[in-house]
This record gives sequence, structure tokens and C-alpha cells, in this order.
Amino acid sequence: MSGFAGARRVLADAIGSLLFPAATAEVGDSTRTLWQDALGTLTFDADAPETRLDTPFDLASLTKVIATATAMMDCVSNGALTLGARVAEFFDDWRGEDRDSVSIRDLLEHASGLPGRLVDAPPEGRREFEHEICKVRLEYPARARSIYSDLGFILLGFVAENLGRDLATAVAAIGLQSDLAFDLPLDVRRRTAPTMPMDDDLRRGRRLTGEVHDSYAAALGGVAGHAGLFGTAAGVGVFARAILRAARGDDQGPFSPEAVAQFTAKSTVPGSSRALGWDTMLPTSSCGTKMSAAAFGHVGFTGTSLWIDPERDRYFVLLTNRVCGGGTLDQMRELRRAFHDALA
Repeated sequence: MSGFAGARRVLADAIGSLLFPAATAEVGDSTRTLWQDALGTLTFDADAPETRLDTPFDLASLTKVIATATAMMDCVSNGALTLGARVAEFFDDWRGEDRDSVSIRDLLEHASGLPGRLVDAPPEGRREFEHEICKVRLEYPARARSIYSDLGFILLGFVAENLGRDLATAVAAIGLQSDLAFDLPLDVRRRTAPTMPMDDDLRRGRRLTGEVHDSYAAALGGVAGHAGLFGTAAGVGVFARAILRAARGDDQGPFSPEAVAQFTAKSTVPGSSRALGWDTMLPTSSCGTKMSAAAFGHVGFTGTSLWIDPERDRYFVLLTNRVCGGGTLDQMRELRRAFHDALA
């Protein structure tokens, strides 16, 4: 059985086990697409439409690398921002001895001391979010450890906006043309893979179709530094190929090899596998056991993932809507590992 056939079997078995109703996948190298597939139906309903290659999915935290880290990389490359810039330079409410040294780099590496989420329900609007995040108690000294934080990336989204790099246009502004967007046209929204809100979401009880799953992103109007982006596997593939080419030294695309190398270099924070926005390869992570040590990627809560291996000249896109009545995070983690290992 070929790697593509094996990976397809992994996804088909997961659909049969009700881990998710819909999935699309794409694998390619730095020059072309090598494999695309679409499996399942958009929901578990008996009359649900079949998944198509052009089905958009809620990309969830892939937003962090496709939009936010890309915007930060552009700002650093053009001199508008330094990674060592202190967060306090951008937010008046970010004050206190424990906060003074926290930098943009720390936010990107999930090493700022911020918790993952707020304790209370999401605030309403940017100003309220900014205030709450800047005042929440830090859980550890900056760079002492790494705790994955949506809050840090929400702040990075605000920084990008302050510097004139609006996240809704960040990808298009650097020359990439693909079906990636925060705000989908109505006809596209109707054929997006649906999700179901979390139990603590005020929207619970109704299906979300083309409407962002994450409650914080929803409170921010659908555009946020940590979540909110929608896209197809092919759209993510366009981005992945551009990053992969730069990671392999090609300086003819929208990303420079130097910038990509900087943003995908593993953090020096103790025990962290993080880079600047990106995660790096661990044999215990969602990328499985077969990728090279040079691999980097990210996953999304809704059931999405993107991994890039410049040493093997491959990228791997997997989009699902696990949060449409599907399985658990642990089951999704094991599925991703099996998917990537099959492709090796």
C-alpha cells in the first residue's frame, strides 16, 4: 500500500469511528502538489453533503502561523519591529515589575508568563480584551518555561494592527493569492465544514457554518491573532509551499530564507519545542515519528494541522472538523501521528 493510500485509510477509519465527519488533505513538495483527497460528509447527518476538495474549514490556531507569525515576520524584516521590543511599548495597561522585561519574542514563543485563556467569559471588543490580558496575573517569570497561550497571540494581533499590518490582509499583502480568509462570502460560507460551539459558549445549541468556532475570536469580530482564519487544504498548501521554498534557501518567493530560518529556529526556553509562532519536531508530537529534526508545524483545535519538513522537501496539510460532534483531543493527536507516519 502506498503512503497516500495508507494515509487515506487512516482518515477513512477515523471517519468510520466518528472522530470527525469531514476531512481534506494535501501533500506536496516545494514545486507542486503531490496528493489531494477529500473524505466524508460535512456533518454526521444522513443527508449531509459530501466533502469536496474546495470545502473550506475553520483553521483555528493555524491562524497563529499563517496570519500572525507571518505579519510579525514581515514587520521584523522591514524594520518596523524588533523581536526584543518590550510589550509595554505597545500597551499602556501592561505594567508591573514582572511584566517589564516581556518582549515580542516571548509572546511568539509562548514564554511570556501569560496563561492560556482568561478565567471569565470573553470580554467584548478589542479594548476590553487588551485590558483584561494586560492585567491578568502572570503564571511564571518570562522565559522560565513555555505555556501555550491564546492570550499572547491575541496581543500580537493587536500589535500587528498598530503597525499597519491588519491580519485580514496580512497574507495577501506579501503576495500570496489563495483561498484563505477571515470573512467568507455568503455562498462560500454555506459550504464550509460546520462546527459546534463549546459548552461554555453563548452560541451553544446551534451549528456554526462559516462562523468562527473560537469564542474569543468571535467576540473580536472573527479576526484575531490566535484564531479566525478559514481556508481549504489547497489554500493552506499555497502558503506551505512558499514557506517550504524559503526554508530550503529559495529567495525568489514572498518569504526570505533568513526570515523563515529565524522564525522556525527552536526556542532556548528550557523544555520548550516552540519557535517563533511555530512548533518544532518532537517524536512525541502530532507530526509523528518519521519527520526529520528540521520539521516545523502547528495544529488547530478544530482538527487541523500543517507540518513542513524542509529536509525531506515535503509539506503535509490535514483539515477536519473534529468539533462537529466528533472525538477527543487525545484521539485527534493519535490520528495526526498515524496520518503523518503513513505518509512517511
